[in-house]
Amino acid sequence: MKANKKELTKQEEFVREHRREHHRISSCRLLLFLLFLILWEVSADLGWIDSFFFSSPRLVLSCFLSMMRDGTLPMHIGITLLETVLSFLLVFVVSLACSTALWYSPRLSRVLEPYLVVLNSLPKSALAPLLIVWLGTGTRTIIAAGISVAVFGSIISFYTGFQQVDEEMIILIRTLGGSRRDAFRKVVLPGSLPILLSATKVNIGLALVGVVIGEFLAARRGLGYLIIYGTQVFHLHMVITSIILLCIIAMGFYKGIQYVEHHLRIRRQI
Repeated sequence: MKANKKELTKQEEFVREHRREHHRISSCRLLLFLLFLILWEVSADLGWIDSFFFSSPRLVLSCFLSMMRDGTLPMHIGITLLETVLSFLLVFVVSLACSTALWYSPRLSRVLEPYLVVLNSLPKSALAPLLIVWLGTGTRTIIAAGISVAVFGSIISFYTGFQQVDEEMIILIRTLGGSRRDAFRKVVLPGSLPILLSATKVNIGLALVGVVIGEFLAARRGLGYLIIYGTQVFHLHMVITSIILLCIIAMGFYKGIQYVEHHLRIRRQI
């Protein structure tokens, strides 16, 4: 009984120390961010940097509030969010389907592997003008640009995760009379879940990058369009505000997937 209490006390102390360390890291991150904002504002006020080109937190906040009041910013944010989510979902579905097909057919994977590597290495910004010619300007082109940036690397990552699953578990399933489909459903897919989630955290950022590239070239709405428009008219407060919002969106997507990953790990441990 005493041993159980002592073990429980150690576990509680470990949990408390883990939470304290988490709070310390969060506090350091917040402090670093606040110091950056203060230095940025002071540098602009004292003339160390030109606020016309580099803006300042005060001017960015003023621009943000002004665009929120006239209703333009929520519309642009919503468009970018919608295009990114659609691109990401399509990337996930296509990648999972293609990597599953490659796992089921080793010969097909050997045939297609060099093409996937080449397509993944191709600068996707080079495809954007072609996408405009093929699809015209608009949402379809932007979503296609978002997909093109992430999909080939995602297929490679998913397929690599499938290959790294313990081969002996697959042999055991087959020995017990299970089919290749059973091995995939009960061993390969659950076993590669951590790698799939890690690749997904990267994919959401890449989808956002592709969407912004598409909005640079083929949009009249979205944060990417605001960046290009603001640069053309030298409204650099708008440009920096849009960039900061993109950073916040990227962080939000990352944290969302991290939250899902955390809860899935807890469920697997239970």
